[in-house]
Amino acid sequence: MNPFLRALALLIAVFVAAPMFIVIPMSFSSAASLTFPPPGYTLANYINFFSDPNWTEPLVNSVIIGIGTVFVTLSLAVPASFALVRHIFLGRGLFNLLIMLPMIVPTIVMALGYYMYFGQLRLVQSYLGVILAHSCIAMPMATLILTAALKGFDQSVERAAMSLGASHFTTFRLVTFPILRPAFTVAGLFAFIASFDEAVIALFISGRDKATLPRQMFNAVRQEADPTISAASSFLFLLVLAGISIWLAPQFLRRRSGFTRQPLENGATNTAPAAS
Repeated sequence: MNPFLRALALLIAVFVAAPMFIVIPMSFSSAASLTFPPPGYTLANYINFFSDPNWTEPLVNSVIIGIGTVFVTLSLAVPASFALVRHIFLGRGLFNLLIMLPMIVPTIVMALGYYMYFGQLRLVQSYLGVILAHSCIAMPMATLILTAALKGFDQSVERAAMSLGASHFTTFRLVTFPILRPAFTVAGLFAFIASFDEAVIALFISGRDKATLPRQMFNAVRQEADPTISAASSFLFLLVLAGISIWLAPQFLRRRSGFTRQPLENGATNTAPAAS
């Protein structure tokens, strides 16, 4: 690669990632407001984040809503992905477009629509309303992940299982699901992160009693520069980083084990040749 392009890519990466790594030192700041560089270091912001009900309750709400979003999203994305990949039916293109709409429509427009519609159904300020709304925005990514995995799936293993007398459900439980488990895990992980990180829709429909962590962070910035928000931001950043690590770890381990087995299969050894 051209050295200039390499330096430019590195500069862009630093520019994009720098704010994330500035937040972490700020979360340990001893200042009474958001200040960088920190005048001193303390764990007071983290203690307040994990002990103050104004922060712990939104955190618990976000976890509950995130878990509910995972179950609802996968319950809808799995059959939708199987239908899109394995069946040809009238309106399949339109069906796929409708699933992908949340990636196209501005979030503020969707939030206003959910507020008007869920208000008539009395789902505003409820766990169910936020879970349904977050499931809609998580559906496109989950469907893309699952359809990509299904397109590379060898259906002959399913046909072999059914030829031995297994039902469709048994085949899915014992054959299809174990093979596609990484795709299901990644789809669920992205659904949880999308829900946990979402703020705009939560501002419209979560209400004060079901406020999520991003909503509380927004309120903290609007009302006063509470330094606890830096601890909450660091927590979100580390959560996303952990999710990406969980996603990449199996691939890294498989690749490493493949490199380890390859010399053994070729009859080679890892010892260096003796010097003559």
